[in-house]
Amino acid sequence: MSDATATANTKEIAALPGLSIVEVAGKDAERFLQGQVSANLTHADGRYAPLGVFCTPKGRVIANVQVIRPEPERYWLLCDASIADTINAHLTKYGVFFKATLSVRDDLHIAGASGDSAQLQSALELTALPTLSGAMVAEPQCLAVAALGEQRWLIVSTPPIEATADQAHWWFEDIRAGFVWIGASQSDAWLPQMINWEALGGISFKKGCYTGQEVVARAHYRGQVKKRLARFSAASDAIERDAAVIDSAKERSIGSVVAAQYYQGTTELLAVVSLSDEPRELYVNGVLLTEQPLPYAIERLDPETQVAALDNA
Repeated sequence: MSDATATANTKEIAALPGLSIVEVAGKDAERFLQGQVSANLTHADGRYAPLGVFCTPKGRVIANVQVIRPEPERYWLLCDASIADTINAHLTKYGVFFKATLSVRDDLHIAGASGDSAQLQSALELTALPTLSGAMVAEPQCLAVAALGEQRWLIVSTPPIEATADQAHWWFEDIRAGFVWIGASQSDAWLPQMINWEALGGISFKKGCYTGQEVVARAHYRGQVKKRLARFSAASDAIERDAAVIDSAKERSIGSVVAAQYYQGTTELLAVVSLSDEPRELYVNGVLLTEQPLPYAIERLDPETQVAALDNA
């Protein structure tokens, strides 16, 4: 039995201390965030949690988030824990003219659940689990958001959830799904398209303006992106985030590792690297990389399409 099959027939719940939540609450919370994030806030309706990104005026990614709306005037920005304070400080600069409060919710617990949905529903005391990526359900004890990949959910709760598995497998599968959370060391490094954010439905090109929107749109319509997130594997446990990716022929760095996770003898990693149609040998710390296919096409996926699919499900 393969590892994927085994997981599908069991249940795994892993605590994810590497993730955090920045809360934006108040009468003007939606109007405030609408001018800051690439997601269309009208999509965050309690049934769907859109992906979004905060940018500098030059269109560089400050942080990527998943926007969860647990209550009408409350938004939770799920993000890498190392970037939470940066998001909070960034939004505070723009929030002085809005009736909205910001805080990092250290009292909330985040877990990754994967495997058999019936077993997980019972363990989490949920009446249902969403199936389409980004769809969510909220109940008094916790809420669940369907994550990228097969039979995977992000869980947010106030009381800690009893973990049944190590978090390494969760992060390994995140990378296999071609998904990455930007950390503090990578903030202000790339355009959203360089982390394939438009291919994951993380940019609404149909909403109004937000900080950095003109640069992001110009890069999309003029095709000016020269680097992209790519997936690799390696037979080593010595690869870490931010390590340089070296092209052996050019003897220089062509990018850097954004996420890496060792699990059961293999490291899966995502790296932003220069685009090329030519075969090449790439190394990280002297370890040869094997390029792997991404599970999605590098083309624009409108979040409006995803919301429509949820409406028609």
